[in-house]
Amino acid sequence: MTPEHTEPRFDVAVIGMSGQFPGARGLREFWSNLAGGVESIRSFTDEELLQRGVDIESIKDPDFVKAAPVLENADQFAASFFGYSPREAELMDPQHRLFLEHSWAAIEDAGYAPRHLQSRVGVFAGMSISSYLLFNLVNNPAVDSREEAFQAMIGGDKDFLCTRLSYKLNLKGPSLAVQTGCSTSLVAVHFAVQSLLTYQCDLAI
Repeated sequence: MTPEHTEPRFDVAVIGMSGQFPGARGLREFWSNLAGGVESIRSFTDEELLQRGVDIESIKDPDFVKAAPVLENADQFAASFFGYSPREAELMDPQHRLFLEHSWAAIEDAGYAPRHLQSRVGVFAGMSISSYLLFNLVNNPAVDSREEAFQAMIGGDKDFLCTRLSYKLNLKGPSLAVQTGCSTSLVAVHFAVQSLLTYQCDLAI
């Protein structure tokens, strides 16, 4: 510390990003949509809603909104790339799958090789309740063994989101699932910055 700089520095930089949004497969397309005022909420026809399992009474209800934000190609998870079998991937909540993919992409965007990180990397994140587990797996007759039921549980539980990533990428920093309702992402950023400033980790996701 030089005489000209007597105050300690607490600089933290965002060095890598990745994201997927309704109507945008990446950050560049997302910002382009924002700048161009592109509507990213998708409207559905009655036929499409029926194909997706929506009952006819709901479709005929004048208060029923026939639109939703949709993530394209959310079912295109590269299971073998992360060491999962196709069946394991089927039992995993899409939120977990996307988190694995975009964490990898963010590390690459920062200029690092995800499988060869020498720095201590912390993980701080949260997810919504697993509607995939509740509506697709819990009463699914195809998930009939005790082993698969357990796999479905840990594949959809919020508690395993961060530690799964840390395990798969061999990340050595703190790994903490954050759940604070609508402020989850902001609180996760707070913990990440706090961890960086106290030298618990060198990089944070």
